[in-house]
Amino acid sequence: MSAPARKRTRRADAAAPAADRCTVTVCRGCCCGTPKVPGVDHAAQLRALRESLDGTAAVRVTDCLDACEQANVIVVQPSRAGREAGGRPVWLGLCNDPDVPADVAAWTEAGGPGLADPPGVLDLYVFTPSRRVRENVKD
Repeated sequence: MSAPARKRTRRADAAAPAADRCTVTVCRGCCCGTPKVPGVDHAAQLRALRESLDGTAAVRVTDCLDACEQANVIVVQPSRAGREAGGRPVWLGLCNDPDVPADVAAWTEAGGPGLADPPGVLDLYVFTPSRRVRENVKD
């Protein structure tokens, strides 16, 4: 006799699709998302990211990523397929333009890191944080 099948929980069912999508981490800590970065409607930017990425990528808000000189910071992490294709998290800094949410959404819809090149304008935002900072963001 075979072992009885394990009952899948709602939590397991909910977690599976997220691994198949990119994850977009939005820094909202010390400087990002605050008046320290003037001229940006931070709430509208976060709302636009959530709306434009709905169903395409998971959006996660985090405390300070310790890359304050690049505020506002967004990290686009690859999907499972993107990681298998060699994709790694891509750090975007100075994301203060109102078009950033649409550009990030277009990239994740195309597959994101490892599966698609970012729209040309996003290349202007890419930066490499220090190893210490990178290690604080889980892949």
